[in-house]
Amino acid sequence: MNRMQRAALILASSLLASPVFAAGITIQKPWVRWLPAGLPAAGYATLVNGGDTPVSLVGVSSPDYGMVMIHRSLDRGGMERMVMVSAIPVPPHGRAALAPGGYHLMLMQPRHAIRPGMQVSVRFEFSDGSTIDLAMPVRPANASD
Repeated sequence: MNRMQRAALILASSLLASPVFAAGITIQKPWVRWLPAGLPAAGYATLVNGGDTPVSLVGVSSPDYGMVMIHRSLDRGGMERMVMVSAIPVPPHGRAALAPGGYHLMLMQPRHAIRPGMQVSVRFEFSDGSTIDLAMPVRPANASD
């Protein structure tokens, strides 16, 4: 790796470690859990609303995946299942966690080979019309927050 590549990697890493902002919303600790063989990946992060009005995450897209959906894991009588949801509310001065066992992103139909150590581009769309574009680091299947 040459000096320019190393500098670009350090800059990208520092930007990923920093929260990303849009209209009072901050996205903290974004990451993607990779699964082998083109299986759907899961995306996690913490959404923080620093504003005085409620806002909801209403859409997510990625040029790296053919489809991204917002899901929630539910335990129904000892059976865990995932259901698609249309929005994740983030209350004023509150937060919403996208975490294993709860709300999360399902990233399906990868458009190219994706593996741990890479980053995927993701656009978060909010009910107030704001969007946040960021790169989410890809971690192995056994990773945790």
